[in-house]
Amino acid sequence: MMFEEMFSLNGKIAMVTGASRGIGAAIAAGLAQSGADIIGVSTRISNLVATQTAVEEAGRQFAGFACDQADPAAVRATAKSAISEFGRVDVLVNNAGTIRRAPAVEHSFSDWRDVMSTNLDGVYLLCREIGREMIAQGSGKIVNIASLLSFFGGITVPGYAASKGGIHLLTKALANEWSSANVQVNAVAPGYIETDNTADLRNDEVRYQEILARIPAGRWGSPEDLVGAVVFLSSRASDYVSGHTLVVDGGYCGR
Repeated sequence: MMFEEMFSLNGKIAMVTGASRGIGAAIAAGLAQSGADIIGVSTRISNLVATQTAVEEAGRQFAGFACDQADPAAVRATAKSAISEFGRVDVLVNNAGTIRRAPAVEHSFSDWRDVMSTNLDGVYLLCREIGREMIAQGSGKIVNIASLLSFFGGITVPGYAASKGGIHLLTKALANEWSSANVQVNAVAPGYIETDNTADLRNDEVRYQEILARIPAGRWGSPEDLVGAVVFLSSRASDYVSGHTLVVDGGYCGR
């Protein structure tokens, strides 16, 4: 196999959740630039206009689906519709997520459930539904978006930390079962990335500078910094990588 073929996604169909902005939009565009047609998922199809434009400018096809990832019935229906319309999904990127910030003693159970339902329950269900089809077709790549809080507890985000810790181990659990069926399940753990989810941190000048001082790269990351890792884990170049969480953090964890 030629080197460039190892990373090519020509002829592949990739589903990306949370594809309307930030990390998800960058990943969808990057997968399209690598040759994949894109199924973009967001809470509203109207949110996907910019992502669709980026995908089509890369010369690839785009289809949008609306799905509330906290709703199990909606997740199952989205998986069924995608398979029915396209016949298969070769790559699944579980990026959709949410966060609630409050000290643990003030962190409401409703906030806890909102975060867990979206960040963990919805990911599991989509992995299960799409993974079943990948096993039947004899190949597939699943990339879950984890977090540095898959490894650290964080501050005032107990639900988020618990959900992302769950993603880290869910990735391993599925990989243990599915790698023998030629379905590789891995994760990417972003460091501190400039997205909507980190706006509160970036607006806190003291906390922002504390975090920045610990990043050897000397800057916060951008959504585009994650694209190369996701393309690698979506391509044949990663066929012998399974159950791994790849940290993309500018060196933060090394300190």
